[in-house]
Amino acid sequence: MNSAIELDGVSWKAGKSFELQDISLNVPVGSIYGFLGPNGSGKTTTIRTFMGMLKPDRGTISIFGHSVPKDMKRILARIGYVPERPHVYPALTVAEQIKVHSSFFDNWDPGWSSELVERLGIDPSRKISRLSKGETGKLLLLLALSQRPDLLVLDEPTDGLDPVVRRDVLSAVLDYVSERSATVFISSHLVHELERICDWVGVMDQGRLVAELPMQRFKNGIKRLRIADAPEGVEAAPFTLLSRRRDNGVGSMETWIVRDWEPPMRHYFDGVGATVRDVIDLDLEEGFVELLRSSRPQHTNGS
Repeated sequence: MNSAIELDGVSWKAGKSFELQDISLNVPVGSIYGFLGPNGSGKTTTIRTFMGMLKPDRGTISIFGHSVPKDMKRILARIGYVPERPHVYPALTVAEQIKVHSSFFDNWDPGWSSELVERLGIDPSRKISRLSKGETGKLLLLLALSQRPDLLVLDEPTDGLDPVVRRDVLSAVLDYVSERSATVFISSHLVHELERICDWVGVMDQGRLVAELPMQRFKNGIKRLRIADAPEGVEAAPFTLLSRRRDNGVGSMETWIVRDWEPPMRHYFDGVGATVRDVIDLDLEEGFVELLRSSRPQHTNGS
């Protein structure tokens, strides 16, 4: 699998308050990779490491096979980046900002930029200080796309935008991917938003990458099982057990949350003297919550 972004054992510590812990992820070329996680989980910090803004304490990073930070000049020429916080000048007009931004990129496409101004409904004569949050979000995307990047890195690009603007932004991204076969790395805490557009997903929590898998497997592989005569141990199970609890007042029944489930795995329970009574689908947000819950240390009273 060819990689657009590859992190191997990346760690970075900010004093005693936060650290990235041994992050290894792989973004396939041509994929739309959703980087999920609650606010404060380390998504933006991870992006800043592979964008060359933070130097990891350990680990290696490459983008399109080029080393970060050694080859950053070559790498940045192929990346369109929409940061979490706007990087535009409030005193400029939209047209002036576009002119300034274009001067830094040899691949800048003025025709495509003009088309995006029309398509996204941005007034080029308007001062940036007078733009709404949604209009600023559209401008940032325009600046990134007009570079004709091979890799588009979007850090919470629709956070705080109304549904109409959010749809416009994501539509422009998907059209660009379809036209150029570009790779997209999109960070968000909005699970339902990424479900519609991504084919890969990585899940961050508390500075750790707790899962990385194809989106379809993530959507279809996390299930709630109701088990009769559940075994005490789960040796050699073909799935990953995320959590289990005994159903109060229902005899020997337990509810399990499992990952990587496939229908033939029912036979596993026949071999351990248990019975699967129900297999219940979870929506993506439920699966995301269960995955986070299972990845966090379990505390007991008095510990």
